[in-house]
Amino acid sequence: MRKPLAVAALAVGLLAGCSTVGYYHQAARGHLALMAAAKPIDEWVRDPETPQALRERLLRAEQMRQFASESLGLPDNGSYRAYADLKRPAAVWNVFATPELSLQLKTWCYPVLGCAGYRGYFDRAAAEAMAAELQAAGYDVNVAPVPAYSTLGWFDDPLLNTFIHASDAELARLIFHELAHQVVYARDDTAFNESFATAVEREGVRRWLAAHGDERQRAAWADYLGRREDFLNLLLAHRRRLQALFDSAASDDEKRAGKAAIFDDLKREYRSLRDERWGGFAGYDRFFERRLSGAHLAAVGAYNDWVPAFEALLAQTGGDLPAFYAEVRRLGRLDKPARVAELRRLSPQVAQTQ
Repeated sequence: MRKPLAVAALAVGLLAGCSTVGYYHQAARGHLALMAAAKPIDEWVRDPETPQALRERLLRAEQMRQFASESLGLPDNGSYRAYADLKRPAAVWNVFATPELSLQLKTWCYPVLGCAGYRGYFDRAAAEAMAAELQAAGYDVNVAPVPAYSTLGWFDDPLLNTFIHASDAELARLIFHELAHQVVYARDDTAFNESFATAVEREGVRRWLAAHGDERQRAAWADYLGRREDFLNLLLAHRRRLQALFDSAASDDEKRAGKAAIFDDLKREYRSLRDERWGGFAGYDRFFERRLSGAHLAAVGAYNDWVPAFEALLAQTGGDLPAFYAEVRRLGRLDKPARVAELRRLSPQVAQTQ
């Protein structure tokens, strides 16, 4: 990795005075274990014990990684040039929480990185324990498995077993998304950071498939984007209903009853969307099989709220990605109110729904 492990050790030492030292200890331990498990792609490819299916996916990922730097202007460094098998289904589990009658995400603040609307754990049991603690305190909670995370260029993030066997479009999407976090990162602004990375992933996958995909893959990606848009629009519409309810003068009991009715409507409308518009495609069933809460809907916006604004900005640059990145870096240096004002000007239709 480009940054020595001493960087992580120093970070842990600086954090040792915090009351949440246990949390930081698990974070440092989990990350260092992940990095220690990583080996360069060519070592995996040469190893006769490597399954052929994995070898083929690693070689494909290597092509995508090269494309990211050469064609998308994303950082050309050691990230995603090694692979680690974590022997678990997720890289981390993120805990999201909102008050019972609010869509305001609880935030946690960290040295260097600033504040974020989630708390990440390398161990699922630890994430579930935090969720139980928050639920006991009256919060709505969502524990979400995450296939990858970015260290923002501090370390050379590896490919992981948690996503390497995804389809070409999904694998490329994730690599491009995580590399985008190394281009710009604004403290205390999860929606800005994630929406930017989502915009980059979409444009990146479009260009990758145009250059290296076939008609079947391009059609599958178009279907994915269409269903994803339908899914997000459904969630965002009910998020707006919840927000209007919570902002109303109704009593708390009335709000609780209205909240339950909104989630009933959400599930019913999803079934209709799945069966009538998607022809029975059940890829989102798992999301709706659990007990949904405000924490599930609040987290949705973090990855999508400003995507139309970033796509408008990309169009303004004529699709020139380096020029686009330069503009995004400029936005990232603004204070948050000024940044939000510019994003609203770029995407008035988003401003009207927030």
